[in-house]
Order: sequence, then C-alpha cells, then structure tokens
Amino acid sequence: MTASPVRALTGAAALLCLLVPAATGCTGSGTGPNARADATTTQAAVPAAANDLQDDYRTVIRDVLPSVVQIRASRDLGSGVVYDDRGHIVTNAHVVGDDRTFRVTTAHSEQELSARLVLSYPQQDLAVIRLDRVPDGLEPARFADSAEVEVGHIVLAMGSPLGLSSSVTQGIVSATGRTVTEGGSDGGTGATLGNMVQTSAAINPGNSGGALVNLESEVIGIPTLAAADPVAGDAASGIGFAIPSSTVRKVADQIVADGRVTESGRAALGITARTVVDDDYRAAGAAVVEVKDGGAADEAGLRPGDVITGLGDTDITTVTSLAEALAAREPGERTTVTYTRDGARRTVDVTLGEQ
Repeated sequence: MTASPVRALTGAAALLCLLVPAATGCTGSGTGPNARADATTTQAAVPAAANDLQDDYRTVIRDVLPSVVQIRASRDLGSGVVYDDRGHIVTNAHVVGDDRTFRVTTAHSEQELSARLVLSYPQQDLAVIRLDRVPDGLEPARFADSAEVEVGHIVLAMGSPLGLSSSVTQGIVSATGRTVTEGGSDGGTGATLGNMVQTSAAINPGNSGGALVNLESEVIGIPTLAAADPVAGDAASGIGFAIPSSTVRKVADQIVADGRVTESGRAALGITARTVVDDDYRAAGAAVVEVKDGGAADEAGLRPGDVITGLGDTDITTVTSLAEALAAREPGERTTVTYTRDGARRTVDVTLGEQ
C-alpha cells in the first residue's frame, strides 16, 4: 500500500452542524426575546456537544492505546493488540511473515521486549505471538461482539502507521459483511477474508494488526488492509478493512489454548482447483484438480476434471471468485454446485465442509 497523509478529525464537527438546525426547528422560529434565547442556547450547545465527543475520544484513547503495541519483524513492521495478561498478542499473519522471534514496543515504553511466535494462521491472516517477559501494567484489550457493529458507528484506528507508534485516526463503520481477497505479491497472504468490517478511518502501512475501536473502548476489529485504486494503483483513501473481533477471538482462543486452529469457521468444498479459460481466453470457471477424501465435494460426487461454474446463485469464473463465494457461507450450510463434465452442464446439492 502507498502511504497517505494523516487527515484532520473533521467528520464529527460536520455532523454536529447538520444536527443543529433540526434541533432548533422543533422550538419554533421568529423574533423577540424567546427567539434570541433559543439562538443563544443553540450556539452554546454546539461547542458543548463537540467537547463531549472530544472527551469520548480521549477516554477511548486512554483506555485502549496502552493495549496496542508495535511489532518489529525482520522484514516488516506492524501493530498488535494485547490479548491476555499472559503476554499473548494478536496480530496479522502478514505482519509476522516467516519469522519466529520479534521485538515489541508498548505504548508506555521505548524499551523493546522480545516475543516468540505461537502460531500463524494465514488462511484468516491472523497470528498470535507471546512476550518472553510480561511487563508491569500491561493491559489486555476488551473485544466486542462484532455482530452488533452497525454502519455509522464512530470508530478509531490505533497502531503504528509508517512506524509512527501510538497513532490514532478516526472514521465510521462504512459497511459490514465485506468479502475481500488480499494480494499475495505485495506482502499479503493471498487469503480470501469474509465478513470484514469496512471503515473510513485511515489505514496505512504499519496499521496492520492494530485495533479498530468503538466509543465503548472495545476492539471491534483488527485493521488488515486498504483498498487499492485500480487505475492509479495507490491506496484508495478512506476504504480500509478489518477482521471482525468475533473472528479474531474464535481463532486466537484456539491458538492460545491448543497452539493450533481446529475450527476455522470457514466453509470449504475440500478441493484443489485452478482457473480455466474459454476459447476467447476469458475466465470460465474453476477446474477441480484434486478432491479430498470424505470432503464436501467428494460426498457430492464431484471429481477431478469437473469445472465449477456456480455456487448457489453466484457465478464462478475463477478460483478467487469461488473462494469469495465460500467465504460468505458457513460450514454445514447446504447449497448447490453447478459444474460441467464432458461438456454437459450439471447441478448437485452439497453440504459445505470446513477449511
């Protein structure tokens, strides 16, 4: 991603200006002492409301920023969130890369602490590392139920963009339930990630693995990537994505307890596939290369050589589109697979497995 400058916190002030006329309209209009009194009250209410919101920001920053750390790997620098009082820190898999040891800096100290990898889980672009020594005063973050996150909620993004530790940006939740696929050649894991939280809060290199936080001082997601402008190739301003907190907890709890992930919550067909093209060299489906014994595709009768062209009502033209369609579904869900075999179009019912 290409860095963009930090923006001023102007969104809240604009919102307050829009709200004031609606509030004053309820009290009537006109001239005289009452009208002047109403105008005076309104003018006083605007800075008071702005101060209230500013105080909310300060409270959230004071509560959460001590739980956000900077992580330095051999070839990358990112952020992390303190997960428990035993020194576990959750971050992105693309932050830790192939490393097994790291240097961690907390918000209240410039002293670097050593940490080791517990497990990286690239399929969901999450990882857990653990401090070799837990410093005094290290506070775990509180994680929200991301199912309660709604479009329009005010959020703060905390992390180390461009190496600037303990930085904070603000925005709103722009959308929920997004499915995005990371690039594999630009530092990402290449994973397809479902149910992502989209935010207008600035997400820059170094923010990865940090915290997206609501005004209740709860982490609602882990900032992971920003959209790229398909024309310019630069990061698209105000379009960032975070792994939802409920997914983070599901994966991190398993890593902390067992050192592995046994229940991913990610739907799968149990196949290896590749993209095929038609006679005009246009992507035309996902060809099955290998079928896992006992997997969903095996149980449905799919076999190598079949070309998948649809999952439920979703057209499938590439392996990526198949991965995105699966990311939007749940293990155990029943759907249909449309495919071609020996030139004939077929449809079969399938119960999705787990990746």
